[in-house]
Amino acid sequence: MFDTNYKPHDTKYKIQVCIGLVLFFSVGLVGTARAQGASLYLSPQQGTFYVDSTFNVSVFVNTEENSINAVQVDLKFPPHLLQVTTPTAGSSFISVWADQPYYSNRDGIISFKGGVPSPGINTSAGLVSTISFRAKAPGIATISFSDSSRILLADGKGTNILKTTTKGNYSLVMPPPEGPKVFSSTHPSLSEWYRDNNPVFFWEKDWGVTDFSYALDKDARGIPDNISEGKEITAAFNDIKDGIWYFHIKAKKYNVWGGPTHYPIRTDRTSPQEFEVKIERAGRLTGPRFFANFSTTDLGSGMDYYEASVVDISDPQAVTNPFFMETTNPYRIPFESVGKYKVLVRAYDKAGNHRESASDLSIVTPFISYTEKGILIKGIFVPFWLFWLILVSVAALGVFLIRRLLVRINIRKRLRKEVGEAEKEIGDVRKLEKKIREMRTLEGEAKGEGERLSGSLRERERERERERETKINHEKNTNSHHFNNTSLKSLTRSRKGP
Repeated sequence: MFDTNYKPHDTKYKIQVCIGLVLFFSVGLVGTARAQGASLYLSPQQGTFYVDSTFNVSVFVNTEENSINAVQVDLKFPPHLLQVTTPTAGSSFISVWADQPYYSNRDGIISFKGGVPSPGINTSAGLVSTISFRAKAPGIATISFSDSSRILLADGKGTNILKTTTKGNYSLVMPPPEGPKVFSSTHPSLSEWYRDNNPVFFWEKDWGVTDFSYALDKDARGIPDNISEGKEITAAFNDIKDGIWYFHIKAKKYNVWGGPTHYPIRTDRTSPQEFEVKIERAGRLTGPRFFANFSTTDLGSGMDYYEASVVDISDPQAVTNPFFMETTNPYRIPFESVGKYKVLVRAYDKAGNHRESASDLSIVTPFISYTEKGILIKGIFVPFWLFWLILVSVAALGVFLIRRLLVRINIRKRLRKEVGEAEKEIGDVRKLEKKIREMRTLEGEAKGEGERLSGSLRERERERERERETKINHEKNTNSHHFNNTSLKSLTRSRKGP
């Protein structure tokens, strides 16, 4: 896939382009100004191919006179119908691949990411790659571009200019029969699904045919053995499993077994998956509208269509014989009047199997609804002028009440603040009173101590006074005694004389 025209000295340009591609594809840069749109398309875009044959599909870029330097091509294909045998073939204009081409036959995807060095390329038919597919089973195979595909403008910003993509539709059919021409009364179409799992086949018998050998299996290219099943021109099988089966038959003529004929049938007796019907309401003042939402899948033949029926539970005939009509999801429920209803939804697959699901709907009188001349409030008609008058009055009353509420809230806040300040002042006063009581206690203790000291001083003064009086009395007594003794001696001497 890599272009061999570049010389070794171009390696540095390839590295630069590769780094640029990695940045573009990893962060998803999108330019703000879009040039004229480029396109991606397939060639051929349609065709008819036999089962088990291979065919090529090429991917082309039309830049619409723009210079581009990178592309990202993401393709989707049905993996049950197609198989990639060769993902890349032919000569591509892409010289540097950001990632190696990738494909998955399980998921049905193919991816190419690459580009060219500056100044890019301007082309109306730039080949990205040619892919080889093998037809696996009969059907219509669609190959399409995913939304992640991009064409990046060479403007230094990585502007995505991809505008249009063209898909391809390919009819895959069984090859012309080499053996007897086969028909089926139970499965007449080769591409449709049927619920009947008891297929019946019959075939034409040419002149000279003596024996037939046939088999029924899931191998599209199966070949019956060489053991004769007899000369009969019909065969029946009972209770086969769901899926795509192939009836193979060959004839023996002139003692030689001829080529086989392959006749596919599709059988599905399994109903779609269980699902739930969810009722949603839309519309308030303009009147209620109800919608039923539902979705399911089918693992066999696939989903085909839905049918819905809305049954008034109060109508016995409608309950017994509900009328279904084909619909899509979501389903607009036609009933809007007050009552109780059952919403029935049937999901059909492509074989005609169906599964039914139901949900109950109760429509009550709305509190308020809208009419052309006024408003209905619980069934009471109110003209528009009166309705607006009431609305304005209610709004004014609401504003008044809100203002009063705000005033009350502000008053409460102020009261809380003032109460808080008062409580703080009371706390300060209580602290001051406590200090005053402590000071008074100290004052009383000091006063008592002063009185005690004064009493002690007075007691000591009295004791000193008593001591002084005692001393004075003692001195007086001593002097008196001395005087008496002196007087006595003087008297004695006077009596004795000289």
